[in-house]
Amino acid sequence: MKPVSQEVIDYVENEIIPRYAAFDKAHQESHVRMVIEQSIKLAEHNPAMNSDMVYIIAAFHDLGLVNGRENHHKDSRTILEADEFVKSHFTRKQIVTMGRAVEDHRASNQKKPRNGYGMIVAEADRFIEADTIIRKTIQYGLANYPQLDRAGHYQRTIEHLNEKYGPKGYLKVWMPWSDNAKNRKKLHVLLTDKKKLEEIFNRIFDEENE
Repeated sequence: MKPVSQEVIDYVENEIIPRYAAFDKAHQESHVRMVIEQSIKLAEHNPAMNSDMVYIIAAFHDLGLVNGRENHHKDSRTILEADEFVKSHFTRKQIVTMGRAVEDHRASNQKKPRNGYGMIVAEADRFIEADTIIRKTIQYGLANYPQLDRAGHYQRTIEHLNEKYGPKGYLKVWMPWSDNAKNRKKLHVLLTDKKKLEEIFNRIFDEENE
C-alpha cells in the first residue's frame, strides 16, 4: 500500500482534526488520531486499499457530531461528500465509496458495512481495550449526565459495557482476526469480575474529575 500523500495529511492536520476540539472528551483529537492510526494499520493487510481514502475516511468519520450524536454517521457522510478538498482530489466513485464507509462506521449498525473501507473504519473505531472504553464511557457520562453521582455513573457504565460489548451486546466485530475479537473476550471476563471492574472505574473516574 502506498504511503498517505503529504497533501492529504496536511489538510487533515490543519482543517479536519481541529474540528474535533468542539466535541465531548470521548470524541476529541485523541480519538480521531487513534481511528486514523488503527485504520492505516488494518488497511496494511490489504495492499490494494487506497491509503489516501483510508486516511480521509478515518479523519471525517465523526465530524457529523457537530449536529449531535443521533444522526452523526449520516451527517459525517454529508460533510465528507461536500468537502471541496475531497471533491478536488478524488473521483466521484471514490467519494461515494468513502461516504458509504463513513455512514456505515456506527457501532450500533447491525448491517455489515457496504465496502472494505467501511469495515476498516468500523473496526478501527471500535478499538476494544478495557481502560479506553471505560474512560470514554465515563467522559461521555460526565458530559451528558452531570446530575449523576459516582454510583450513578458506575451503574450507567456497567449497563453500557454490557449492552454494547457484553456476550449479548449489539456491537459486531467485522474482522475476526483483529485484536478487537481477542480483546472483546478479555472484556467479557472482566465484566464478571466486579471487584476489578470497580477498581478500574474508580481510578479512571477520579482521574477524570481531577
